[in-house]
Amino acid sequence: MLNKIVQLSMLVIAFIIFYFSWLSDPRFSSESYIPKWLLNWGNDYYNLRTALPFIVFGFLLEFYSKQKIEGEMKSTIFNLIRNVSIVTAVVCVSEIGQLFIQSRSPDLLDIFFGIVGSLLGALFYNLLKRLRNAK
Repeated sequence: MLNKIVQLSMLVIAFIIFYFSWLSDPRFSSESYIPKWLLNWGNDYYNLRTALPFIVFGFLLEFYSKQKIEGEMKSTIFNLIRNVSIVTAVVCVSEIGQLFIQSRSPDLLDIFFGIVGSLLGALFYNLLKRLRNAK
């Protein structure tokens, strides 16, 4: 049941990533539900805001991967490559989609920040797991 919740959460996060990546206004000024301070921060740190949802996505992906391979061979390198490949696919689809939106354009730094954000999320998950197991 927990794996299903995590899968659904990852789908919701991916949907949010695609939604905001494919808005016609990259400054999100038409999104009235976002607090003004958050809009200002996101516009000041344009590429860094890309990393934020990917931190959550990377955390959930790492959690799901670790739960799924409990009984299987635990290959950390294979797990890392698979998770980075999944995140790279998600971030590339979100950037390629911007080719079809007149006022948007893909950015290689967004791809970089998306991958780094997911790696930070995975690192955060592993740190929390080690702290929990140390007790």
